[in-house]
This record gives sequence, structure tokens and C-alpha cells, in this order.
Amino acid sequence: MTGHRGRWVVWAVGLVAYLVGVMHRTSFGVAGLDAADRFGAAPAVLSGFVVLQLLVYAGLQVPVGVLLDRFGARVLVVTGALTMAAGQLLLGLAASLPLAIVARILVGAGDALTFISVLSVVGAWFSPRRVPVMTQLTGLLGQGGQLLSALPLAALLHGPGWTTAFVSAAALGVAVSIAVLVVLRDRPPGAPVPARVPTSREIIEGLRSAWREPGTRLGLWTHAGTQFSGTVFVLMWGVPYLIAGQGMSPAAASGLLAVFVGAGLLAGPGFGEFTARHPMRRSWLVIAVIGLTVAAWTAVLLVPPPAPRWLLVLLVAVLATGGPGSMVGFDYARTFNPGYRQGAAVGIVNFGGFAAALLVTLAVGAALGVAGPGGAGGYTPGAFRAAWTVQYVVWAMALTGVLAARRRARRKLAAEGTPVRPLRVALAARRGPRTS
Repeated sequence: MTGHRGRWVVWAVGLVAYLVGVMHRTSFGVAGLDAADRFGAAPAVLSGFVVLQLLVYAGLQVPVGVLLDRFGARVLVVTGALTMAAGQLLLGLAASLPLAIVARILVGAGDALTFISVLSVVGAWFSPRRVPVMTQLTGLLGQGGQLLSALPLAALLHGPGWTTAFVSAAALGVAVSIAVLVVLRDRPPGAPVPARVPTSREIIEGLRSAWREPGTRLGLWTHAGTQFSGTVFVLMWGVPYLIAGQGMSPAAASGLLAVFVGAGLLAGPGFGEFTARHPMRRSWLVIAVIGLTVAAWTAVLLVPPPAPRWLLVLLVAVLATGGPGSMVGFDYARTFNPGYRQGAAVGIVNFGGFAAALLVTLAVGAALGVAGPGGAGGYTPGAFRAAWTVQYVVWAMALTGVLAARRRARRKLAAEGTPVRPLRVALAARRGPRTS
């Protein structure tokens, strides 16, 4: 498969694999209350499903980055699709809590193999100037998998039932694995192949070098600060919060997930173009996304529930910008690391947001349990309102990390002969000297 058309076909198949992976990842978010009834799970136990899924996902990011550098994207994406399909099949048939937990662990493991592998395909098949925009498009179009969860999967769940919904999701995963096996290729024909497989010592040294790179750590804190709130909302607690905490119907709550996807699609191309045109100002975009997210949540939590519908729509739209904002973290990994260790660097960056999401998912579940022990009693407007405040600790840590890592990255750039002028100086220079 060669030429301009070939790269778009390869990218499209990788994108579909990621889109279906997002469907698998977020499927439990629309099934949370159904799972509570099916397995008799209290809030803290219910959050444990997603916590374990995220724990596996986040914990595998660095090893997957190493495997990506070693085996290539095609092998990892096929393996990930089949692993997630196995998890969904097991969840559909599970009648006990332990089997359901194992199922979500499988989904987390397969999910971990997918996204950074698809990003490596983008980097191999497109020019460096196009990569930031294509990365945004991949991440955002892939979030359409949330619509597959919120609409057809939810319809199956509340129609034919639990087993039909998750077995159907498993079948879709198998179909995707076949398409990837047939079409996806790690690099264009004629592109240089890695000379040899690195030794274990070289792999460890590559990880150390990637971590010592200030740009990698800047990417990690970027991903952590921008991504976690939307992930927690979509993956676990958003739909229960909108239904039990804000009094919305299940259909209306699922509709807000569609708003989440649409707002992300609108923001993504602009974020990607900004990143490509102003690589020295990427961090200001990151800081703006975090600041807007904090402001939106603060406005919602200050209003006694139920909040006005327009305010909830605004919250969801702002949360959607976290996905495009987190893509900037991967751009840091790409531009601050040589090609032979980009898999490891991207794995480190991707760890940030999902580790933060894991901690917040667990903390919200624990807070709901404290607010209302004994199961469903925790799903009250007041309990949700208190539980969401745990996010502020993570935002403070992420902003501190972004500012500290940015300072170190700029010092390194200056030492290498590429000083970054302060924003106010750059803006003054662009306006030119004042004239009387």
C-alpha cells in the first residue's frame, strides 16, 4: 500500500481500532447503575471496576512503550483489540463480581496497547508538519467511541439486555482485529527499518533518558492536568452524577456525552493548528485548559443541585477540551525525544492522565461511600457535590508540575541555542515599537 491514498487508508483503520477501543473503555460508564444492580455493588466497589481498569492501563503504559519500540504498532493493536474483546465477552457472561472485575482488567490491558501504537503509525506515515494536527484528529475522532457507548450500546443494554450488549461489543472488537491485521502497517514501504532490537540494558537506559528529559515530564504533567477530569466523568461517575446528583433522565445524561464528543471535535483541530504554529507557546494552551476546567467545575459545585441545564452543558463542553489539551503532552514527547525512544516517552506521558484519573475515580467512590454507607444511599446530590471536590488537589499538583517542568525545558532549550522569550516580550515585539 503506497502513495497518498495509502497513508489515509492505514490511518483510517488505526483510527477505527482506537475508536472501538474507546467504546470498550467507556462502556462501563453507561452501565454503572445497571452493574450496581446486577452485582449488588456499593459505590466504592463499583468504582473499583474502573480503578482496576485504569490501574492496569496506566501501569502498562511504560512497558507498552518499550514493546512498541521493539515489536511495532500492528502487533500491539491486534493484540489489544483481541484482549478487549475477550474482556467484553467475559463481562457479558459474568454473573459474579470477581469475573466482572477480571473482565475490566482485560479491557484495561488491551486498551493500554492501542492508543500510543496508533500514534506511532501517525508519526511514521505523515510529515512532521502534519503530525500535530493528525494527532489531534486521531484522539478526537477516536472519542467517537463514546457515542457508540452512549447510544447503540446503551440502547442494547436497556433493550435486549446486559449479555447482548457486551457480547455485541466483543464481536465488534474481533472484526476490528481482522481489519488491522489485513491493512495496518508500521511504516510506509521503503522507510528505514530499525537496525536491531535493543538490549535490555539499552531499553532501561532509554527509559531513564526519556524520564530525564524535561520535555517528557512536561508532557506527563500536561496530560495529567488536562485529561483526568473528563476521563473520570465519561468513564465512571458522569452518568451516575447527572442522573442521581442532578436529576436528569438516562436519555438526557447520555445526550450530554454526545455533547462531550462534539465539543471535543470542534476544539481539536484548532488546538492542533495552534500547537503546530506556536510550538514555543504550547504550555499556555495547557494552562488555559486547566484553568477553564477548574472554573467550570467551581461554577457547577457552587450552585445547589440541580444546576441549570445550560451550566451542565457548559461543564461538559469545557471537559471536552481536556482531550485535545492532553494531546499537547504527546507533542512534547515527540519533539523533545529522538525517534528511537519515542515509544517509551509517549508511554510515560500517557501514564500521567490515567494515573490521575485512577486516583480521582477511587477518591470519588470513597467519598460517596462515606457520604452514604450501605450502597445506593451514597448516590445523593449532596454526596456527589462533596465528592467532586477531590479534583482540586490534582489540579494544583498538575499546574505546579507543568510550571516547574516548563522552566527546566526552557533552560535546556536556551543552553542548546534556542531561547524562549517570555510571552509578554514576544507580544510586545509583535506589536512593534510605540509611536507618538
